[in-house]
Amino acid sequence: MDVTVLHDRVLLKRKEAAEKTVGGIVLAGSLKEPVFEATVMAVGAGKPIKDSSPIPLIVKVGDHIIYNPHATISVKFEGEDLLVIKEEEIFAIIE
Repeated sequence: MDVTVLHDRVLLKRKEAAEKTVGGIVLAGSLKEPVFEATVMAVGAGKPIKDSSPIPLIVKVGDHIIYNPHATISVKFEGEDLLVIKEEEIFAIIE
């Protein structure tokens, strides 16, 4: 993927909702629980600071994160549905 994300923004690939329950029941699209987990695909150089170098981001490419779904912008890039979000709207990195 050849994309440069600007400033303190992060490009995410959303984790898909489960198709089946633990018991093996297949879920219809409207019954799937929303998933607010994603994988970081690209990160910007950092939060811009006037008259200084940018503050580097904490997240890095490949991190699995939990994010605020109300703060995302949906984009389609090279046929993939992706999200753009500011780093401050990421709640946690999943180890």
